[in-house]
Amino acid sequence: MTTVLVGGSGLIGRALAEALNADGSKVVILSRRPDAVSGLPSGVAVEPWDGSSADELVARLEGARAVVNLAGENIGAGRWTSERKRRIKESRVRVTEAVTAAMLRANRRPATLIQASAVGIYGPSGDETLDESSPEGTDFLAEVCRAWEQASAAVEGAGVRRAVARTGVVLAEDDGALPRMALPFKLFAGGPAGGGRQWLPWIHLRDEVRAIRFLLDSAQASGAFNLTAPNPVRNGEMAKILGRVLNRPSLIPAPAIALKLILGEMSTLVLDGQRALPARLEALGFRFEFPELEPALRDLLG
Repeated sequence: MTTVLVGGSGLIGRALAEALNADGSKVVILSRRPDAVSGLPSGVAVEPWDGSSADELVARLEGARAVVNLAGENIGAGRWTSERKRRIKESRVRVTEAVTAAMLRANRRPATLIQASAVGIYGPSGDETLDESSPEGTDFLAEVCRAWEQASAAVEGAGVRRAVARTGVVLAEDDGALPRMALPFKLFAGGPAGGGRQWLPWIHLRDEVRAIRFLLDSAQASGAFNLTAPNPVRNGEMAKILGRVLNRPSLIPAPAIALKLILGEMSTLVLDGQRALPARLEALGFRFEFPELEPALRDLLG
């Protein structure tokens, strides 16, 4: 049976495709530019899809085991102008609406949809402990996540099991947030951001992939799941641990006012956070390989 990855050429999608392929599963990644997708195992197929045409997508989903929808423009790729914010939201909602429409039209529709989202749905939450029953926020990221999740809700009425993966900050060696976090430390200029008290809801890439596969394989897994390690840390503690792992000082803070001037509204990614816990994931029996930050960073950074 085939697992279709929409938006599967990014950090999480590639790692998930490689893991599924290694276990003998057939994997198809849908991409707007399949010729630009390289470096995948030979058993992973990459097929074209324009990201908006439901009619074109129906045939690609017929008879598939599951769909994993990870599509969405990188929220940290540039300052949040009005145009960028529009693209961030539209890139998620438009693709998800097309995936939903195609699944509903398919005669042999996939039994499962794993829908990507993020813990940003809770908004900046201070020290409040958040699980999947916590209220949604009202800021831009919460608005994006809410629309993203709602865009696929209709598949449940057609008997498709839908699990929503609310992911935190995924830590990986060569891509994503960690290389950007580590660079100042490697230059002996690392330290906490702002006051350092904001929470970081992190997860090791290997556990992110394991958790998605757990949701794919668990027939009772439906609804929202926080994909975050069970031990979030404050930004200041992250800086201390990262400095210790890299054998570098962690004494030079990045003032909040400077980050706001440089990043504008996007500074919320650095200065705000969520103390999110994977309550439902652990209740179903998932066990993290990296529940603590320091072993995770030592695994990734050596």
